[in-house]
Amino acid sequence: MKKFSIIIPIYYNEPNLPVTIPRLIEIGEEIKNYLFELIFVDDGSGDRSLEILLEFQAKHPEIIKVVKLSRNFGSMSAIQAGLEVSDADCVGMTTADLQDPPELFLEMLQHWENGVKAVFAVRQDRREPFLGKWLANLYYYFIKLFAVPEYPNGGFDFFLIDRQIVEEIVKIREKNTNLMTLIFWLGFKPIMIPYTRQARQLGKSRWTFKKKAKLFIDTFVSFSFFPIRLFSGIGFLVAISSFVYGLVVLVDWFLGGTIVRGWVPMMLVVTFTAGIQMSMLGILGEYLWRTLDEVRGRPSFVIDHIYETDKKVGS
Repeated sequence: MKKFSIIIPIYYNEPNLPVTIPRLIEIGEEIKNYLFELIFVDDGSGDRSLEILLEFQAKHPEIIKVVKLSRNFGSMSAIQAGLEVSDADCVGMTTADLQDPPELFLEMLQHWENGVKAVFAVRQDRREPFLGKWLANLYYYFIKLFAVPEYPNGGFDFFLIDRQIVEEIVKIREKNTNLMTLIFWLGFKPIMIPYTRQARQLGKSRWTFKKKAKLFIDTFVSFSFFPIRLFSGIGFLVAISSFVYGLVVLVDWFLGGTIVRGWVPMMLVVTFTAGIQMSMLGILGEYLWRTLDEVRGRPSFVIDHIYETDKKVGS
């Protein structure tokens, strides 16, 4: 019998879980002729999330598996941990806040049955504050423009993928990346299902501006050389301009004996070029730091315990 797993990363989701888990279990009851599994990955939550998960796991040991990470590693690492633990034929991913309708998994499974290896639920609209919606749209616009041209306009983090894609992601083990963009980059032709992302009803989002900014930088560094090429081009133009200007000054001085003047223009040029150089060093530093992080070989996550059936398994 085929097996279908849903991965749900958990981070301070105490208010959501009593509502989310029963709804996901209902989805499993509608799926016939499948072994159904829910894999909750607790990413170092400091509230009662793990306690609530274990209460539900005790009631539904045949369905629920709880993966406890040793600390908070970030949502991308939590999803990677879930993918590594899963042994299902196809795997879905959703969040615990029910902003994405889990009922879409039923349609996704139908496409998978027809041989589609990747099904993405693409955000057609968001019921969120204007600023958040605008920033999200701007983010995906830049992703399409400079990194992955074919990327879905509204982006996605609600999907179903085949076992083959799961194994590829586990094998890559890339850190500091955008997992959804990585899945898309693999090249398996996806089916895209448009939907409207709902407003969050319970709890407070921990998806802070700092984390969004890191994801933005990670995506560009992982999938685009545009920042380096942009500043390489700017550096080349500045160097040529400086050389030409220096040559003009030298010739003017040699022919006319002009006294060197212009302290203010000189300082403007110096500060401008210094700013360009520091920006270049910053961009290079982002790439070098990620290279160092990969070379170190540290894991993206550490599993503390896996709770399944009636036993607790150590990592």
